[in-house]
Amino acid sequence: VTRNSRPNIVLFMADDLGMGDLCCYGNNSVSTPNIDRLAREGVRLTQHLAAASMCTPSRAAFLTGRYPVRSGMASSSNMNRDVVWLGGSGGLPPNETTFAKLLQHRGYRTGLIGKWHQGLSCASRDDHCYHPLNHGFDYFYGMPFELLSDCQGFHTPELHRQLRVQLWVCTVVLGLIPLLLLVPTCVRWFLVPWPVILAFALLALVFFVSWFSSYGFTRRWNCVLMRDHEIIQQPVRLERLASLMLKEALAFIDRYKRGPFLLFISFLHVHTPLVTKEKFVGHSKFGLYGDNVEEMDWMVGKVLEALDRERLANHTLVYFTSDNGGRLEAQDRSGQLGGWNGRYKGGRGMAGWEGGIRVPGIFRWPTVLEAGKVIDEPTSLMDIFPTLSYIGGGIPPLGRVIDGRNLMPLLEGRVSRSEHEFLFHYCGASLHTARWYQKDCATVWKVHFVTPKFSPEGAGACYGSEACPCSGDVTYHDPPLLFDISRDPSESRPLNPDNEALFDSVVKKIEAAVRQHRGTLTPVPQQLSVFNTLWKPWLQPCCGTFPFCGCDRADDIVSAAW
Repeated sequence: VTRNSRPNIVLFMADDLGMGDLCCYGNNSVSTPNIDRLAREGVRLTQHLAAASMCTPSRAAFLTGRYPVRSGMASSSNMNRDVVWLGGSGGLPPNETTFAKLLQHRGYRTGLIGKWHQGLSCASRDDHCYHPLNHGFDYFYGMPFELLSDCQGFHTPELHRQLRVQLWVCTVVLGLIPLLLLVPTCVRWFLVPWPVILAFALLALVFFVSWFSSYGFTRRWNCVLMRDHEIIQQPVRLERLASLMLKEALAFIDRYKRGPFLLFISFLHVHTPLVTKEKFVGHSKFGLYGDNVEEMDWMVGKVLEALDRERLANHTLVYFTSDNGGRLEAQDRSGQLGGWNGRYKGGRGMAGWEGGIRVPGIFRWPTVLEAGKVIDEPTSLMDIFPTLSYIGGGIPPLGRVIDGRNLMPLLEGRVSRSEHEFLFHYCGASLHTARWYQKDCATVWKVHFVTPKFSPEGAGACYGSEACPCSGDVTYHDPPLLFDISRDPSESRPLNPDNEALFDSVVKKIEAAVRQHRGTLTPVPQQLSVFNTLWKPWLQPCCGTFPFCGCDRADDIVSAAW
């Protein structure tokens, strides 16, 4: 690869897609012929790992090649592990360098279609300091937040569901107090002064307005469609969203087909509420979730068709992945609304368990990468930053720790081993798990210092809650849990000094690596602090006059592909 042969780059990232949701990774209940085609014509990674099991920190690491704790994109709170409001004040810091910014400086035209979820504004409604266009993208079309069940009217709320129930209960209790104070007066026991009754009524009203002004309008505040800096739909109309995204992706390829271009298609699939085009409903054997996976696969196929039609396939690196594992707690009366993580334990939000961090990883670059190749070495979503920097001729920032490694030598077969010796798995800002790749014997050891408590007891997830906590109601292990992932990928057989002679030496080796890693961390502002994640009316993006926000300027012409 030389700087004079820079390829076009198309990146596909699914939202909460499980490792076992694709046919090429062993699923037989859904049909994913287009993603399978990528695997057949390219290189498939089987130990590809997200740097976090939640969307915002995982995507921050993907964009920058750095653990999210380095940029402050890791939360110390169990409740706000993602960016939770478009009207919040936290996000990917402007001083962080993304792969889009590196390639933009090398003459690439860069576009992001779909989900961002890295924050929007810092100090005022329109400063857009965290916007994709301030992080190296020339064009943005999509949701600056993410898809939520709240985005669909009359659906069970997804954002802070338990907290909202508690707030309603508190409101009812406060509202009953002035009514109860009227009782002694009405039955002539004694007279309660009217100012006291009115004060409690005012308190109940202020409390209600203070929280309902945000949570009561989640659909309007968070479910927004933007083109560059302009809001074009508020709230977003979900039934046409996928078609608009596909249309924009195809238009971007047509506009910049003379290259080089970087197109990041960040799917809203396969997150709830699983809005799916009618022709795919009932198509799979895995309910509405499987139908949604098949629709996403079809969209991948349309993009691949465009590359073929423009004769760009041989000169385009295509990559497919997910930001983290499937969400096991996503359920309703009809059944499972989240993904399947194959044989791997746990899922989205569950710290270092393999099901939450092991994700699909497929690279296709005809004439450069061998078709049908499978690589079992440990790799990371953070590796995309140095890999794209290498093939695009970018210059990584000096004096900054980059945790990812250039994958091209491994993908091309010039080396047989991953450069990663240790990988660290965080839950929010807490390090729960670490992995050691002992290259001389190709063994992958994994140590859990902390694990979440599944509920109910004996279950495989934290059912009844939004996600497993990172701290508080968790289990601390001393000595830590140890697994040989290379022989026990499902993490079902913990090792101990009695059945593993190397137990003590392996644990000491990993603990030393953890201490060394922590020594490389420097204090940074916490972007997901409680204050930053609070909804702030002066930061709320608004189409129209606040608080009466609302508009629909989206193009009514849908691509002929639909």
